Amino acid sequence: MEKLLLLIVSAVFVNNFVLARFLGICPFLGVSKRISTAAGMSGAVMFVMTLAAMVTWVLQHFVLNPLQIGYLQTIVFILVIASLVQLVELALAKFSPTLQAALGIYLPLITTNCAVLGMAVLNIQNDHSFLETTVFALSAGAGFGLALLIFAGMRERLDLALVPEPMKGTGLALVTAALLSLAFMGFAGLFGSS
Repeated sequence: MEKLLLLIVSAVFVNNFVLARFLGICPFLGVSKRISTAAGMSGAVMFVMTLAAMVTWVLQHFVLNPLQIGYLQTIVFILVIASLVQLVELALAKFSPTLQAALGIYLPLITTNCAVLGMAVLNIQNDHSFLETTVFALSAGAGFGLALLIFAGMRERLDLALVPEPMKGTGLALVTAALLSLAFMGFAGLFGSS
């Protein structure tokens, strides 16, 4: 139980995929202009990460390893992730077309989101069990979502602030992301010894 708790804290705060590992920056910067779209993207990424982790773990341990074709891991994992993203897109088109329209091009970009692929590969490299894989993926998705929602809230507030003209737009977003990353680095001091 303690190992699972450490996995959760590590994935959400200490080794946050966006702010510490710098994975998934494209959707982080692209979908963070409004909290509503950030929340939708957070849910989609969390769902895809968790499902992809479970499917890739099963494929790795019951197909790739027994057949000794582990060298196909990256290709197989990318195909699994792409398929899952298509399922999410079809579900959003049916149940929430407004959210699908708001996410726009960033929804298909989950297919190439290196955070999702990185999480699947890290689970295999760290030799996690199926339960640990699922918990780590869910926690990594929650950490991605937390960072995305905080950043979106900050960007919405900054839209109302008086900002010097040269800092508006992407420049201010990058500085804000850097400061948020520094804030999350403080968690390493709190939980680093555990």
